[in-house]
Amino acid sequence: MAVITLSKRKITVLLAGLVLVTLFFTSQYPSDIYDRTQTHLRPYLGKPHPSGKSPQADPFLAPNPPSPAVPHVDTDRLDSDGINVGKTPQAAKPGQKTSNGKFQWAHVPQRYPVQNVKELPSAVPDSIPRIQHVFGSETTAMKNTRLERLEAVKGNFTHAWNGYKKYAWLSDEVAPVSGTANNPFGGWAATLVDSLDTLWIMELYDEFDEAVKAIDKIDFTNCAIDELNVFETTIRYLGGFLAAYDLSGEKYPQLLSKAQEMGEMLYVAFDTPNRMPITRWNFKAAADGVRQEAHESMLVAELGSLTLEFTRLSQLTKDSRYYDAIARIMNLFESQQMKTHLPGLFAVGVNAKDMNLMDGTGFTIGGMVDSLYEYLPKQHVLLGGGSQQYKTLYERSLTAMKAHIFYRPMIPDPVPILFAGQVHTSGSTPKNELKTNPEAQHLGCFAAGMVGIGAKIFNSREDLEIAKQLNEGCMWAYDNFPLGVMPEIIHTVPCDDSQRCPFDEEKWMDAVLAKQPNPNTAEARIKAGILPKGVTKVDDTRYILRPEAIESVWILYRLTGDSSLPDRAWKMFNSIIEHTTTQIAHAGLTDCTQLSASGKPQLQDRMESFWTAETLKYFYLLFSDPDLISLDEFVLNTEAHPLRRPDRVYKTQTQISSTKDVGTKDDGDDVPTKEDLDKLYKSQDESLENSFAQDTPTKDTPSSSDLDKLYDAKDGSFDNTFAKDAPNKDIPTKSELDKLYDGSTENSFAKDALDKESPTKSELDKLYDSKDGSNDNSFAEDTLKKGPSTKNTANKIDKEIDTAPLMNGMKDLDEGRL
Repeated sequence: MAVITLSKRKITVLLAGLVLVTLFFTSQYPSDIYDRTQTHLRPYLGKPHPSGKSPQADPFLAPNPPSPAVPHVDTDRLDSDGINVGKTPQAAKPGQKTSNGKFQWAHVPQRYPVQNVKELPSAVPDSIPRIQHVFGSETTAMKNTRLERLEAVKGNFTHAWNGYKKYAWLSDEVAPVSGTANNPFGGWAATLVDSLDTLWIMELYDEFDEAVKAIDKIDFTNCAIDELNVFETTIRYLGGFLAAYDLSGEKYPQLLSKAQEMGEMLYVAFDTPNRMPITRWNFKAAADGVRQEAHESMLVAELGSLTLEFTRLSQLTKDSRYYDAIARIMNLFESQQMKTHLPGLFAVGVNAKDMNLMDGTGFTIGGMVDSLYEYLPKQHVLLGGGSQQYKTLYERSLTAMKAHIFYRPMIPDPVPILFAGQVHTSGSTPKNELKTNPEAQHLGCFAAGMVGIGAKIFNSREDLEIAKQLNEGCMWAYDNFPLGVMPEIIHTVPCDDSQRCPFDEEKWMDAVLAKQPNPNTAEARIKAGILPKGVTKVDDTRYILRPEAIESVWILYRLTGDSSLPDRAWKMFNSIIEHTTTQIAHAGLTDCTQLSASGKPQLQDRMESFWTAETLKYFYLLFSDPDLISLDEFVLNTEAHPLRRPDRVYKTQTQISSTKDVGTKDDGDDVPTKEDLDKLYKSQDESLENSFAQDTPTKDTPSSSDLDKLYDAKDGSFDNTFAKDAPNKDIPTKSELDKLYDGSTENSFAKDALDKESPTKSELDKLYDSKDGSNDNSFAEDTLKKGPSTKNTANKIDKEIDTAPLMNGMKDLDEGRL
């Protein structure tokens, strides 16, 4: 009997253990984790694929354990970074409440306080060139088409927003099929916070006001889940509050207060012996003063993708603690980047407890890793070039991506395209013998935008071409799958020669059969169009309203001005809307490769908050005026929240919209013509396309808005403009050109033309010659005669004049050259 009783106890313990493990992985890890990181994450965390298929185990990443208690440290000492790693004078106590009884994260004592806080670096003036394309004028027909598309996007956003308001207000998400409310983030109104800046961008100001008032009802000290995802909370909530505060012109102080509240809470997750954060965090235990330490196993993106939000919070609050927190993480990344099994890149799984980022064997830039690399060039920009660390990290990683991650798939189309694949290595295989796994993820589509931004800020023509080919890769997938949408994960056939890669149908069929051994199934899928030529397998058929493809399309459009991209994006938009719209909102697709037997799309009952925060926002911005969320004004985090660059002084969007060219035209024959100023303008961007002659074809005198582009190129702003300085005139005066000339009153047009109100060609001559230090290549000489010879002379001058570094901000290419 004793043996039987013991056996029952063992069975009871085992069953209880299984229940606990099940509860841990189903309730502690929000379902968005699987959607955001795709099926690759499931074997790492132990949750089965929704389809019921058994996941393949992966050896290099173990599940995160629960937050362990940290033993007392018996010695009082500070490490070299000023962290108290010794005995704390007294045990940490729970956060105290204020007089109104509300818990305050700021009052939670730090067990391992930082004594020497790293200060924000100062921006380096003119170190970041202007990267956004200078767009010319549009015809009435073009504008009407653009505005129609803009309204269509806005209409779909309001459809989704109204569904959320009606069925799930102040919950995290609305279920778009059943109409129920879901709370994968613990009930902190994820969709509301994530969509604040979208409401502002789309000029839904009444809805914005209502949403801002509603955030006061969110209790960030109480949550329906026990373990918080620090990364998701940072990008959605902290990023959402900061962006809404920036965009609304700092007119809603409660938004910054909420951002500070989130920052104070998240900062407690860094209170570990080595100041590495706990990314899956038992914040309730932390609030009660329980000791904590970073985990031995965590996703690298969750550790390395906190930089933008924490940096912007420090910039706005003048509190460097937040920047210090992420600077320590990135110092670790920099020190170990070239010591991993694939130098330059980091594996999916890392050990933060032991500060070991080197032992993982799985390398990708897709799920679980993507935003780590995305943030490197963006952080360089947000800091105004004040630190070269992020440039170094980015350039090292990009070198490895070019060699081992980016690959050209074999497709029937002659146009070269690229996808981002994967590599597994323990370091024993020589680098030149590594094989790229040709698995393309929808999440990897962000890479085109990342490489494009890096190419522009670091001046690389080669990288811009790579960005274009990466963008073409994901657009090819949208074009060739039956429903016009790219699935989550596909496999393709890699080209043996990236320069010459004709389509080999027999080779493709062999690869299809290798991935799908049943010949009948393979043939049926090909005939049904489910497998486009070039695709060997669809590993994950879902489309969950993802933004990465349109994100890169928008960025490439803003960088290059490629006029074909809006039309192609419109096709993408219509395909998505056609198959995802429900009576309540929009739903993800369980299978975007085919319709159900009834001829209807196979819908998920879920609408991720990034649908309204990212996907629809990117579509809207693509069809908006290019000045709206300029890439020279904002840095967007991985949730598409625009963070304002402090190294630029720009107008808010409301001010931009209200600034118009009005006024009367001054009479006089001695004013410079657009042809004269055309040469000056072209000397700024070394092109003949983006000129005053093109931008103002209907008038012979430059307007204040025309000169605005030239003027802003000098100081990198949108506020010190001719449009603002001369609101009542359409022709700039000598005093206005005075600011453009040298920003002073001494060596100025005002001094050189005291008796005239409008500058002459000879006066502009001084400005033009100030660029090259000569008296020969001047407006006075070059505009004596009109006609073809003038353009030839201008072209010659463009090549002779060294306009850097002052002119870097206006360099632009319509046809993809820097």
